[in-house]
Amino acid sequence: MSSHVDVALIGGGIMSATLGTIIQQLEPSWTIAIYERLSDVALESSNPWNNAGTGHAAFCELNYTPEQPDGTIAVTNAIKVNEQFQVSRQFWSFLVGAGVLPEPKQFINPVPHMTFVWGEQNVDFLRRRHEALKSHPLFDTMEFTTDPAVIHQWAPLLVLGRPKDEPIAATRIAGGTDVDFGAQTHQLIRGLVSRGAKLVTEQRVTSLQRTKDGAWKLKLRGEVGGTPSSATARFVFVGAGGAALRLLQSSGIREIKGYGGFPIAGEFLRTTDPAIVSRHQAKVYGKAAVGAPPMSVPHLDLRIVDGQPALMFGPYAGFSTKFLKHGSLLDLFASLRLHNVFVMLGVAFKNFGLLKYLVGEVLASRAKQDRALLAFAPDVDPSKFEKIVAGQRVQIMKKDAKGKATLQFGTEVVAAADGSIAGLLGASPGASTAVPIMLDVLAKCFPDRLAEWEPQLRRMVPSYGKSIANDERLAASTIASTSDALQLA
Repeated sequence: MSSHVDVALIGGGIMSATLGTIIQQLEPSWTIAIYERLSDVALESSNPWNNAGTGHAAFCELNYTPEQPDGTIAVTNAIKVNEQFQVSRQFWSFLVGAGVLPEPKQFINPVPHMTFVWGEQNVDFLRRRHEALKSHPLFDTMEFTTDPAVIHQWAPLLVLGRPKDEPIAATRIAGGTDVDFGAQTHQLIRGLVSRGAKLVTEQRVTSLQRTKDGAWKLKLRGEVGGTPSSATARFVFVGAGGAALRLLQSSGIREIKGYGGFPIAGEFLRTTDPAIVSRHQAKVYGKAAVGAPPMSVPHLDLRIVDGQPALMFGPYAGFSTKFLKHGSLLDLFASLRLHNVFVMLGVAFKNFGLLKYLVGEVLASRAKQDRALLAFAPDVDPSKFEKIVAGQRVQIMKKDAKGKATLQFGTEVVAAADGSIAGLLGASPGASTAVPIMLDVLAKCFPDRLAEWEPQLRRMVPSYGKSIANDERLAASTIASTSDALQLA
């Protein structure tokens, strides 16, 4: 059995759902097919319990504002991530107004974003971070305090049971949000299907091959029964999370050469106990321990899934050779190629401390994990928290501009020169910036159509082509309008 479509989206997560929705708004006549290996969509990284529930906006995540050798705080990346999130909010607002997305509270809710630290050096760092950000139009509502009484008012669990003479500090932006990307993915794909797109589940895309007429042949195998089939597409987007690397390698495009993947597993502690959840109505990020990697930043998050609040604490990093939560232990080895093996060895050599850290995390007892929770929230009962296994993250390994092997902690679009195929590699900030990332895919793959599409793109994202970060009035009006449309005000 074979079929042909204009657009093939591999992976039923938030990235494919977002790109498909944008394309359907721009070109309603194009045929679209979504291929998902599992029995339903949003079961990997887009699931709210698999790391994708926060709604990264750089309000509270300290890894976006590193301290420089001269003591200054670099804020460029935080501003970039927040601006990207504002772009996503604009698109969601458009979809709510167009009836594509239903009641906003089904996928987004107002939740303050906080940063909390203890110890004199960390308090000083947070103060300098606040000074560096507070005058920026995207961060001008950020509050800073070292007063335990104020912090107690914001998030009691951070203060209760803590020594009174311990230096502490916190920042807060009341206008933060919690986003359930699992719910949003289901809603977007449901809308795509209702307008003619085809969703194919339990079908694994095993390889991608270029056809003589310039299209792409997708080789498929049923997850139940193993029945082989195929499909062809004029354009392919690989939004398959950790599986994207291997599929792009199978395509043979030269742009993927040299890329490798480093998988990192994760665990969280979760509670739905009302007595605990009611005392922590915020998302709170701390500071990573000295020597720990950026992805280990501890955070105690309020998450709202299916209308029910819960708290998650973590992450506790681990290691697995799987590239997906529902993947194979052979994934890492299957990604090895002559063109990336030395890059991967170089990264391993340079990041021995990270490997040591991951081994320590894998071997950590529950008692050690509980101590980390109590250091953050001393008054909670750890027995009220259950351990859950989060999704797999695959960090990018490649050569940097100087030709040195490096481990990259962001996301990156890899596209063929002719624009016929593209894929997304990497992890954080991921889902929160899905809309600008997919606009980047359009720019890379359809540059000749952008002028024709621009009027509709501006209707969907009013700031398209402009910089919110550099325009105080535009920033204020964008935040206000999307807050109203998404019922966050």
